[in-house]
Amino acid sequence: MRTLGIDLASAAKRTALCVLEWRREGATVSDLRVEVTDDAILQAHDQANATGIDCPFGWPERFRKMLADGPAVESWSHDVRDSLRFRLTDKLVRDAIGRWPLSVSSDLIAVPAMRCQFLLLRLGVTDRSGEGRVFEVYPAASLARWGFTSRGYKRRGGRPALEGLVSAFRERLPWLDLGPWQGLLSESDDAFDALVAALTAHAARRGLTVKPAPYQQPIAAREGWIALPGEGSLGRLLDRGAPGSA
Repeated sequence: MRTLGIDLASAAKRTALCVLEWRREGATVSDLRVEVTDDAILQAHDQANATGIDCPFGWPERFRKMLADGPAVESWSHDVRDSLRFRLTDKLVRDAIGRWPLSVSSDLIAVPAMRCQFLLLRLGVTDRSGEGRVFEVYPAASLARWGFTSRGYKRRGGRPALEGLVSAFRERLPWLDLGPWQGLLSESDDAFDALVAALTAHAARRGLTVKPAPYQQPIAAREGWIALPGEGSLGRLLDRGAPGSA
């Protein structure tokens, strides 16, 4: 079993890639790179059983309809604003971890999401709900669900927190072999998020993430669906009885 994690930015410079090789006794980081191109992502995806991409896969339905048809109501309100800013999956993640993901329609994450659309096209993804082997992931939500620090580790000012996260991974995940990349993981939050994306892709592949209910499926297929790890899923990543196990 091989899982691929991508921390996607608007350009290769801030994009990172992580490959995990899974065996019964644990997992090993077999590749970790920064400044990753679309072609490199596609090549790695071709050799992976599951791919997790840290980027919104789509835009809120009401936002898309407003751009195409104009506003559906005449009055501006807090509820209307939120319906244009956030997707169904964003609301469910907010309920689960207590904070909103970045809004794909009103934050800078929209630019990576534009790149993501071209990448999804090349990957052959038409259903954005995670029905295939490509999953939308949100590392901050995965970290929170698994009981790790999920704030304050970004950019240069977050280096101590990032180093603490890498240490926490070594302590709590003794089966995870970081190989020669511990230094890069401690220096680059992009690389670390790619690692979390790869772990989350494995959880999704094994049925350990929250799936959309049947009535949510049509919207999730268009807007995207964050693969949110279920409660207790971290301890089951090596469970040989889980769906999709090697």
